[in-house]
Amino acid sequence: MKTLNDFNFQDKKAIIRVDFNVPLNDKFEVTDATRIQAAKPTIIKVLEDGGSCILMSHLGRPKGKQDEFSLRHIVKSVIDIIGCNVKFVDDCVGEKVEEAVANLESGEILLLENLRFYDEEKKGDVSFAEQLSKLGDIYVNDAFGTAHRAHASTTIIAQFFEENKCFGSLLAREIESIDKVLNNSEKPVLAILGGAKVSSKITVIENILDKVDHLIIGGGMSFTFIKAQGGKIGNSICEDDKQELALEILKQAEAKGVQVHIPVDVIAADDFSNDANTQVLDITTIPDGWQGLDAGPKSREKFDIVVNQCKTILWNGPLGVFEMESFAGGTIALGHSIDKATKNGAFSLVGGGDSVAAVKQFGFADKVSYVSTGGGAMLEMLEGKSLPGIEAILK
Repeated sequence: MKTLNDFNFQDKKAIIRVDFNVPLNDKFEVTDATRIQAAKPTIIKVLEDGGSCILMSHLGRPKGKQDEFSLRHIVKSVIDIIGCNVKFVDDCVGEKVEEAVANLESGEILLLENLRFYDEEKKGDVSFAEQLSKLGDIYVNDAFGTAHRAHASTTIIAQFFEENKCFGSLLAREIESIDKVLNNSEKPVLAILGGAKVSSKITVIENILDKVDHLIIGGGMSFTFIKAQGGKIGNSICEDDKQELALEILKQAEAKGVQVHIPVDVIAADDFSNDANTQVLDITTIPDGWQGLDAGPKSREKFDIVVNQCKTILWNGPLGVFEMESFAGGTIALGHSIDKATKNGAFSLVGGGDSVAAVKQFGFADKVSYVSTGGGAMLEMLEGKSLPGIEAILK
């Protein structure tokens, strides 16, 4: 696996695919700069070697050239985080861009305009990728969040850099962290899968059953398992057409010696609202008109014991509707449990949009071993799929 450390960028122009798809407010200010921060080590390595950086990224889902999706809005944030001046060019291919690149000196950074202003980017157009490739001497992919897409800048471009291509430090860490959980883990290994739907996690569960010792199933998806086993779940979220699948997963887990842990009690509410009436109920006896919206106190204690007897922990999905304060307790308690296990030497990896949002919101981001930056990409790796953006560098 070629990384930044395999290259000296002295007098070289590195064309780097970063993931600067960051949220902006109505004043076009960056509201969460995590992804920019994550790219900093790669950029600094190139500059310190004496090279220059050409940064390319997408932002949002523009239809053609739309100013609201222009990367010029994030230039100030990139300057603040990287700590040096960043030039910007309002296109990503063509004469204007080639001229800006030609004038780029060692130690300088050039940010290109939004790649998705061109349909050719998402189509994986070869000639568009070739145009991008001419801008740099070495191709660096540091965008894990788009590594599962065979787009021009993430995958197709790599073919124009036979030997001169590598993973950036962020992408390398992502690959190493997921590989550590799936293939090089210290036992016992625990996977915690939450969120609303079993259907979105089926292939993940099937792929990791051979690799884990414990599986915690929490959040909304737990009710499909409870109902399948004959429990009463009231008005709780449930995928009725996945009940047989839930039973099959439990059977597979038993055959493979995996211990499955499902909540035993819930914080139930009479309405999907932060101000609803609530009560703690056994998860198998929720009356009609009530719905489970968070893991209850006994479940939290049970999960804490499981978490703290494991040496490798993967967390993907919250235990409740953490966006509402009344139903955030289960997810917060789980964060504390993982924090404690990590302090005691466990390796903990958090990934998936909602889990990442939760660990940031409740202050656990620096208390776990690694927080993944790519939701969809991480899920596909956990499903055992090969990602085109990663394969293109390995070729």
